[in-house]
Amino acid sequence: MKRVYSDEHGWIAEHIKDILCEEGIDCMLKNLGLSGGMGELPPTECWTEIWVMQNQNYDKAKIIIDELLKQQPTTNENWQCQCGEQIEGQFTACWNCGHRHK
Repeated sequence: MKRVYSDEHGWIAEHIKDILCEEGIDCMLKNLGLSGGMGELPPTECWTEIWVMQNQNYDKAKIIIDELLKQQPTTNENWQCQCGEQIEGQFTACWNCGHRHK
């Protein structure tokens, strides 16, 4: 088991973990409830962490995370998903089928 990512915002770490799981990488979150300990503990020790369960998946997970973090939305135009749903431009995935917009 190896730590691959941490973030002060737990919801970001949870979202990234979900994407890693979709890619077939078994991982877990740690420190979800430690935000209340800030002040008594160093702040970065309270950040939500993503750990990959198998060390051999670390490099693949790191690449996926790096790609996710460098992505910047270039447009806010609405788009149509392959399932036919109309999606507002601020969203990068379809609410109906989960397809990710490129």
